[in-house]
Amino acid sequence: MTVFKQKPSLAGGLLFVLLAVGCADRSQMTPEALGEAAFVSYQCRRCHRVGFEGGDAGPDLSFAGFRKSREFLDAWLKNPAAWQPNTKMPNFHLPDATRANLAAYMATLKGEAYRSGTPPWENPGLTSVERGAELFLRAGCVTCHAREGRGGLPNNNVPGGKVPALTEVGELYSRSELIDKIRIGVRHPAKADAAGPDPFLWMPAWGEVLSPAELEALADYLLSLYPNTASGDGDW
Repeated sequence: MTVFKQKPSLAGGLLFVLLAVGCADRSQMTPEALGEAAFVSYQCRRCHRVGFEGGDAGPDLSFAGFRKSREFLDAWLKNPAAWQPNTKMPNFHLPDATRANLAAYMATLKGEAYRSGTPPWENPGLTSVERGAELFLRAGCVTCHAREGRGGLPNNNVPGGKVPALTEVGELYSRSELIDKIRIGVRHPAKADAAGPDPFLWMPAWGEVLSPAELEALADYLLSLYPNTASGDGDW
């Protein structure tokens, strides 16, 4: 994600909000609507894509509300580096209300933005593995499991303190088993401390938002990662 040399002006942000909502009575707006206006005013689309609009410097947010809880989104926006020390995302020092509204808006993003047209993974020239690689990126799997499924991103109260890598699922699961694993998800990851808090991150049931063909493509991509030939490129 591009690091801004100067924080956005709060006054300028408020002006953008007023323009975005047509000077409507903000007291009558929902947190989600206010958050969407803030998303525009802070120019989040410069780095982040939602559906067919936005940049690719940062993660695609089209499925952000499906793969992350509202509470996590709020905690991330409060201080990205507190969760992931090497993140490229700057801390915008958002006011509490603005941050909560942004999290509320992002929690509504569950893939619908890509259903208004032909998503990039439906390019007829792609193989199943290539379709899966595009889905891995666009659905946001990469935000937890890292590029090429290397894993290693932080998670609280899990063994090793990190999200697991996916580079060896080809040794652990058959194709049909892996498809089922992706479809059902892992709502309650194993805890490092059984008496401790639930992990903030978990794997959602992707079968709720992806078609059987899309699940198959994801599985084919993950199976292609074994044996591990990851390049080690940086992440967000």
